[in-house]
Formats: sequence, C-alpha cells, structure tokens
Amino acid sequence: MQSFRRRAPLVLVLLCASGLLATRPTAAEGESGDGSDSRISAQVARLYEDAAVATQRYEAGRREADKQQGRARQAEELLARERREITVLREDLGRVARAQYRGGGGLPVVAQMLLAGSPDTLMRGQHVFSQANLAVDNAIGRNRRAEARLAADEAKAVKAWQAVERRASELARLKKDIDAKLDRARWRLQGRADASVAAGSCRGAVRLDQPPTHFAVDWVTPVETYALSASYGSGGTRWANRHTGQDFAVPIGTPVRAVGAGRVTRVACGGAFGIEVVVRHADGYYTQYAHLAAVTVDQGDGVTTGQWVGQSGTSGNSTGPHLHFEVRVTPEAGSALDPVPWLAARGAPVG
Repeated sequence: MQSFRRRAPLVLVLLCASGLLATRPTAAEGESGDGSDSRISAQVARLYEDAAVATQRYEAGRREADKQQGRARQAEELLARERREITVLREDLGRVARAQYRGGGGLPVVAQMLLAGSPDTLMRGQHVFSQANLAVDNAIGRNRRAEARLAADEAKAVKAWQAVERRASELARLKKDIDAKLDRARWRLQGRADASVAAGSCRGAVRLDQPPTHFAVDWVTPVETYALSASYGSGGTRWANRHTGQDFAVPIGTPVRAVGAGRVTRVACGGAFGIEVVVRHADGYYTQYAHLAAVTVDQGDGVTTGQWVGQSGTSGNSTGPHLHFEVRVTPEAGSALDPVPWLAARGAPVG
C-alpha cells in the first residue's frame, strides 16, 4: 500500500550531546513492567523523543565534524608552509655559512689584519663578519622557533582528532542503543494494536504527556516529519477503486496530530483502516487518521491544532508502517477529497 523514499568546538558539542543522552530517562527498561497499553505507548513516545534528540545531536556533530575537517585542512596547509619555511631556513644557513667562508669569515683575526690593504678594508671586513654572524644567529633562531611551532601544531591536531573520534563513537553508540530500544517498543505497541483489530474493539485512549505546542497557525500537517507514499487517487491492488487519501510514510509510534481544531466523532479499531480516528472541524469538513497503533483521544473529545490523536502504526489493511490521512465531506468513507490541496489552501502545504 505504500513505498518509502525519501576539532575543539566539536568536542564541546559532542560532550554536551553525550551527557544529555546518557542522563536522559528513556524508560526503555520499562519493558519489564506491567505491559499495559498506556505504559507501552508512553514508553514509545519517550523513546521516540529521545531518538529525535539523539539524531539531532548526531547530525549536529556531523556538521561540526565537517567544519572541523575544514579547519584541519587549513592547519595542514599551515604545517606544510611551516615545513617549507624550515627547509628555506636551513638552506639560508648553508648559504650564510658558505658566504662567510668565502668572505674570510673563517680566517683568524690576525690573518685578516695582515691581509687587509688598509684600516678601512679591515673595518669593512669586520663589519661583514659581524653581519654574517648575526644572520647565522637569526637564521638558527627562526629555524628552532619554526620547528617548535610545527611540533606543537602537530600535537594539537592529533589530540583534537583523537577527542573528536572518541566522542563521535560514543554518541553513535548511544544513538544506536536508543534506536534499538525504540524498535523493540514499537513492535510491542503494534502487537497490541493487532490484537485490538483482531478483536474488533478498542482498548481505550492512552493519555500521553504531549510536549507543549504553540502553533501560530490554525492548520498543520498530520505528522511533523515524513515521506510521502501513496497519493490520493492512485491505483493499486489493495483498493477496490482508487486510493482515497494521502499516505505519510512514518515509523510505528510516530505522534499523529490533529490538523486543526475540532471534535472527535469516531474511534474505531476494526476493518480495512485498522485503528482510526475521525475529527470534525468547525468548517464542516472531517479528517481521518488511519492504520494507527494507538489512540490518545476518545470519541467526543475536543482537540486543538497539533494535538496528538494517536500514534502511527500498520494496523488493518496495511503493508507497512504509515499514516493514512483523509479529508471528507461526511464522517463516512466514500466522501473523500484530495487532502493535499485542501491542506495547502489552509496554509499547511504537504511536500
């Protein structure tokens, strides 16, 4: 029914990220608890949030790593220049030494006095000799400073990269652990949903602690992050006629939110749509959220824009985790219209 598509500063970022994830309560150990629907749903919701944080921190670390690579390349260029400077200084030392030897710098002072044709010649020779010694001393000093600077820069670069690699590995392990716990919890939640559909009765709403939301708009998309799969009107062997909604490919347990304020008119747990919620909005239109793994509202509840009405799943006539979203002119199937332009006209474009 669907197809899927779609070095120091970094150390500080990764330290903060790994610290946050290491101390954050994931409730994954709740797998050994009472196994109630509300406990499993809450566990998935918390792990879902933790996984999102881990992913954000991991991606931030990768971006910082890219910046650090740029800085490292600049440092390597600097080191290369310093190596070239050292080579030039050593060549200068050789030239100065050879020039000093050719200019008589290697002769004893008495010999220079005997060979000098006049006091002026002797003074000029002594001046050249002094200048040559000064040049040699300066060249030696520059060479030593450049070599020390090169050694320090190389040591700093190695230390920074070791810290980056260590923290990056730690953060990747934390993310992998959270993802594994979330995956196990998701399928436990889906197992409960499948049992409800098989029985044809809902287990009741689970009341989750939704993070505070402050939408400055009246309409939003039914899920925050998604990939579009089967579209409205598309053909397929799983539908008697044409597809009546827009599918959003999302993992099991993804929070599903009311696209606008309204009242819940239907909560059902059997049939082709699996677990579903239907909401009536003030303008008279209805929205349906189907193939859920859990519901967080009861029939008759009022909902606000962006409020969670359930968690996505793959219940009912579904081949994989996704949200089936419909817009209808009546609460019943058969009155659907294309939800994508409908949402776009209300300032919630889908794409």
